[in-house]
Amino acid sequence: MGSPPPLTGRRELLDLARTAQGVLLHGPEGIGRSTLLTALTADAPGAVLRCAPAEEDAPLPCAGLVDLFARVPEHCLETLAPGPRTALEAALLRGAAPADHRDRLALRVAVLDTLRALASTGPVLLVVDDVQWLDEPTADLLAFAVRRLDGLDIRVLAAERVPEGEQPTRLRCCPPGALELPVPPLTDEEVALLVRTDLGTGLPPSAVRAVQELAAGNPWYARELGRAAHKTHGLPESPGAGRTGLPATPTAGPYGTDVPPRLRGHLLHRVRLLPDPARFALLLASAAARPGLTVLRAAGLSDPAADLAAAERLGVAAVDADGAVRFRHPLLRAAVYADAPGGDRRRAHTLLADVVTEPVERARHLAHARPYEDEGTARTLMSAAETARREGAPDTGFELAALAVRRTPGDRPADRADRLLAAAEYACDAGRIEEAGEAAGAVLTESDSAHRRVRARLILLRNAGQALEGAGDLIEEGLQDALGDPESEARLHHWAAVRGLLCGELEEADRHARQAAEVGDTETRVAALATLARVRSLAGAPLAADAALEAALALSGGTGGGPESWRLIRMRAILALDSDRVTEAHEQLTRLLAAVGELAGVEDVLATLVALTRVQVRAGHCREALLTADRCARPLAEAGVPAAPALYAAALAATVGGTAEEARRLAGQAVRASEADGDRLFLLRALAVLGQAELLGGDPRGAAAAVEALQRVRELGTEMSAADPPLLHWYADLAEALVVLGETEEAGAVVREARARVSAATPGSVLAALERAEGLREAGLGRAKEGAARLRAAVERLRRLPLPVELVRTLIALGAVERRSRRRSSARGVLGEALETATRIGAAPLACRAREELARVDTGERAGETGGPELTPTEARIAALVGGGATNREVAAELFISVKTVEGALSRVYRKIGVRSRTALAHAMAVTVLATGAAVNMGDDDQVQPPVQAVTVSQPSRVRFSRTPDTRR
Repeated sequence: MGSPPPLTGRRELLDLARTAQGVLLHGPEGIGRSTLLTALTADAPGAVLRCAPAEEDAPLPCAGLVDLFARVPEHCLETLAPGPRTALEAALLRGAAPADHRDRLALRVAVLDTLRALASTGPVLLVVDDVQWLDEPTADLLAFAVRRLDGLDIRVLAAERVPEGEQPTRLRCCPPGALELPVPPLTDEEVALLVRTDLGTGLPPSAVRAVQELAAGNPWYARELGRAAHKTHGLPESPGAGRTGLPATPTAGPYGTDVPPRLRGHLLHRVRLLPDPARFALLLASAAARPGLTVLRAAGLSDPAADLAAAERLGVAAVDADGAVRFRHPLLRAAVYADAPGGDRRRAHTLLADVVTEPVERARHLAHARPYEDEGTARTLMSAAETARREGAPDTGFELAALAVRRTPGDRPADRADRLLAAAEYACDAGRIEEAGEAAGAVLTESDSAHRRVRARLILLRNAGQALEGAGDLIEEGLQDALGDPESEARLHHWAAVRGLLCGELEEADRHARQAAEVGDTETRVAALATLARVRSLAGAPLAADAALEAALALSGGTGGGPESWRLIRMRAILALDSDRVTEAHEQLTRLLAAVGELAGVEDVLATLVALTRVQVRAGHCREALLTADRCARPLAEAGVPAAPALYAAALAATVGGTAEEARRLAGQAVRASEADGDRLFLLRALAVLGQAELLGGDPRGAAAAVEALQRVRELGTEMSAADPPLLHWYADLAEALVVLGETEEAGAVVREARARVSAATPGSVLAALERAEGLREAGLGRAKEGAARLRAAVERLRRLPLPVELVRTLIALGAVERRSRRRSSARGVLGEALETATRIGAAPLACRAREELARVDTGERAGETGGPELTPTEARIAALVGGGATNREVAAELFISVKTVEGALSRVYRKIGVRSRTALAHAMAVTVLATGAAVNMGDDDQVQPPVQAVTVSQPSRVRFSRTPDTRR
């Protein structure tokens, strides 16, 4: 197994430590102080003097000095005066002790002068690890020397072990003004990365969660626990228990993973010396969910405070003023439990089960008090599991149900299978994908009951998340098992409808959803109608979608119908969003999120957060969208599962509140995740966001990538027969990208295709997006006046809608057209409004675009430009290439556009510049080169000086020409 990266989660701390002459790193045992010192001393120039004393070295005078000076060259000692040299040699055990009593001062002078002599030859680094064990004489010598290091190239690095919440005591061993840096615990994500790197493989999500909880950010603990979990995960609790399909660890008890013996021995070497009453009191406290003196007394201890006093002196646990028992670290608590004999653990749980009244806690104690098959215990556990699930704790529900499976007697296979299926359902609720799959898979493999196999398949379908493309056989086999059971058939038809929706098979999805809605139970009918509403919305039939949704709401008892209505409320909000009723959608989702927060499973929470991110982006709540998208990722990260919807939400939020580069990266990940799942629904969205991210820069390179992504959206939409409002928005984005590339004819075809799908129900934002694309196309064709008029119409339409992001995009487009047409005052006005709005709503990428366009207005004004309109970016690149002698075919190959597009753009370039031939254009470009002293390459990285002749180059990818009379006319 490879070593973990030493800088996991520590780079900022290291960067800060490298800036100081003196640094004291401090923190509890195992937090990584020594690893940091190693990283800081790696490749250090000059001499490195190091010591790392152990606890047994502390009583040995000058032991640390001997280690530190072991690598000091002899010639540095030869420069010392006789008295100090004699004192130093005696301290280093290289000579006899001096006869007089001046040796203390002489030794201090000798240490200081030796360091000065060494520093005269190059940098010196003094490193003291575990400075808390440094013997006092050496500590005094260092304290004397470091106060006198001014002007010397000598640095001091020290590390001190300090218990949680306490301050270091050896700062005097560092120079005055030294940085005192506490080493913080790692985050849960950093712990997961460290363990994965250390093992060279991943652990199951449940084991990772247990390591994270017990290690509490301590790297050493995390590595030891990870290795132990890797060895023991999946071992059966008892003979035959491996049949359950539920992983277990032998002595984990309530803690999810075992504490390995080596770690236990290190943590508890003094605890093991405590008297039996104290150790049993600690065990009771470790086993109790909420340990306190009251509980311990009720469990039979006559004076638990006295029993725990010795443990408190050892720093293991403490009793608060309110009587609560608190362990200094979660791992200590787990170690105390794991170290106790099995009989003592069972006795502790038996006592606690008799005194606690809370059903879930009592059931857990009973399970550990009776670690054998017992039907009464299994029933108690299942009852508690159902209670936990109802109370919004599916994780706890799964753990109790899993224990119930293990306590179920072997002669009750039907009960065992039912409990295993319940455990799988609770695991699904909690997002514990692996455990749910194992449990449902075990039933599917072993059960002879068709009904139970159907239930297992339904759980596996739910467990698949978005990756339903390969689930066709699972559904078909389930329908065979469900023959004669209308309710089970309806559930499977509904899953077939969901699969069809995700895979873009809308007609199949519609058919299966209608079948499920006709014969299913109420819950299935509601779900099927909701899916039918989504299918019909995607197909561009909003009235049919509304009808299906209202029917579902009526069945579920309306919006106040509890969990059954959550999906319907979310669907209603999405339909409102697609119809530009953004405020209504935001209110509905905000209320829904507050309702589902305590009770919903991972899927409901994620779906609601993704929908809310979409609403916030369109509403211009850009900063809030970033936070919501971050929340989307958390439950999936905890479950160890990447999800296309969460990645899509993050990318979407980044397009308005982050950076173009971040948006591109996240959108690319979302595309790959959707492709891996076979999820066409989110693939459409991810590709659309990728296209939008590429368009943010407004340059031809980004436009080419945007066209590639958005053409896929167009093709997928056609294959799916989709026609909902978001798709028409994406058509407008595609047309805009094509215009940037000069593909105006193809852009026109895209707009006409979208216009053919417009109806009386088409929302205003779609019409505005198409008007924006048409306006940019008109301007790209050289009809700037007509283009500006279309863009102004789009602006006025958007002013009536609560869509500030769309408004800003359109204002920037209008400002760019006005600027190229030399209407600078108008351009400055609309671009100023765009910048102010984008800044106010936190739309950073759009604010950057508006700022760049304003800068171009100012640059052109300062240059005193006159004459005709400016070339577009693509026109500028074509002009540069043709002026350099490239043929039309060569230009087309270079820019990834058609020859026909080159020809059309070249005609517009001739008209704008006032020339009639390639020769005249080449002459104009040559004048530009001579005037500016720069080659006209028009790449995104070109930096060209302001114009001084008739043909001018200004900002990157922009060429301006002043018209000159054509003497041949």
